[in-house]
Amino acid sequence: MSDLFNKCLKFTTAREVMAAGYYPYFHKIETAQGPEVIIDGQKKIVCCSNNYLGLTQHPKVVEASINAVRKYGTSCTGSRFLSGTIDLHEKVEKKFARFIGKESALLFTTGHHSNLGAISSLVTKGEYVITDKLDHASIVDGCRLSLGQMLRYRHNNMNDLERILSKFRETPKLVVIDGIFSMEGDICNLPEIIKLAKIYNARVMVDDAHSLGVLGKNGKGTAEHFGLESEIDIVMVTASKSLASIGGFIAAREEVIHFIKHTARSLIFTASLPAAQVAAIDASLDILQDEPERRVKLWENTNKMLEGFKSLGFNTKDSKTPIIPIHVGDDMKAFQMWRMLYDEGVFCSPVISPAVPEGEALIRTSYMAIHTDAHLDRVLNAFAKIGKNLGIISGTYKPRKASDKMPKSRIFKHLRITSKEIGDGSKKWMKNLFWRFGK
Repeated sequence: MSDLFNKCLKFTTAREVMAAGYYPYFHKIETAQGPEVIIDGQKKIVCCSNNYLGLTQHPKVVEASINAVRKYGTSCTGSRFLSGTIDLHEKVEKKFARFIGKESALLFTTGHHSNLGAISSLVTKGEYVITDKLDHASIVDGCRLSLGQMLRYRHNNMNDLERILSKFRETPKLVVIDGIFSMEGDICNLPEIIKLAKIYNARVMVDDAHSLGVLGKNGKGTAEHFGLESEIDIVMVTASKSLASIGGFIAAREEVIHFIKHTARSLIFTASLPAAQVAAIDASLDILQDEPERRVKLWENTNKMLEGFKSLGFNTKDSKTPIIPIHVGDDMKAFQMWRMLYDEGVFCSPVISPAVPEGEALIRTSYMAIHTDAHLDRVLNAFAKIGKNLGIISGTYKPRKASDKMPKSRIFKHLRITSKEIGDGSKKWMKNLFWRFGK
């Protein structure tokens, strides 16, 4: 007789990857999230964190969270819709709406829930939601949960977007894009998207998960970066990155937020964000505005690493942000490079197909305002050593001088990890994992 759990008994691929020593997931971090952490008793430089402004250990953020626990306890025990809304939720909603320049905002328990709730509520039967093919998985999930039809255009390809929009000029539609793309580190072409949306009567929603605190003169995100703050209809932001907490905001006109508030299943049927996390958001929003030097330092570090990687000959794709991908090519080679970097004390993330196209595997790195030059130089030296070892680059890293010219990128022959080291079934599992949880 067939048993539901048979598939679980047959699932051995992850264990095979573990046995081969190339398993990159679920590493137990034993310290607070800073530029360095302890994993398995060893110190690692963190190059995969989204803690862009370095606020997770800021004294004001920590103190605000502790005080909130003392006042409100550890849980709100219910959904926002029923018994789980406290005054602190509404305080940060108003503060965020003012900061981002929208009439109203709504706080969800996670950023994933924010995209699920907003998109699935707003896009109904007979309507369309149009996304970039490299949009985050939470956007894709929100589209799938809606009753409308999802259409996808080639990454940052405005001709392809216009081709789709032109087919549905008279039909209600929503264009949803990432401000900064989470794997590639490039920025959406918001000016052209806004232009096309006006021509073809579409609404625009921007996911600023990786943009808040990073882009714009005041850290307000993609719209401020391009001077288009009044032009986008909906802004989504996670609190798990620059705001040093967890949760997610949707900000828009008051009537739009009112509608989502009363129709979003991911809000109505999920327990609300605990007070400690809300207080951390509250404090982080203040620091984001009061300490602009953090954003200055973040961009100094970003520019140092972009220039450093390029001077070594690495291909950093089209990144212009603190998310810097290092092109490797072969999927298994990316896992080998990840392991070698890990052994050198650098903690980063391998990304394989289909999260990226076949043959475009990469090592995803990201940087924080609290990284020191010493941290960054050690990272570049590790990449230089391993990149040369694997035949991706030649040469060694030397700190750049202002007068140095940047050589052109050079991509060398790929080295493969064989199926003997990681079975074909394990390769397939790792790809499926990225399909489900990546793009």
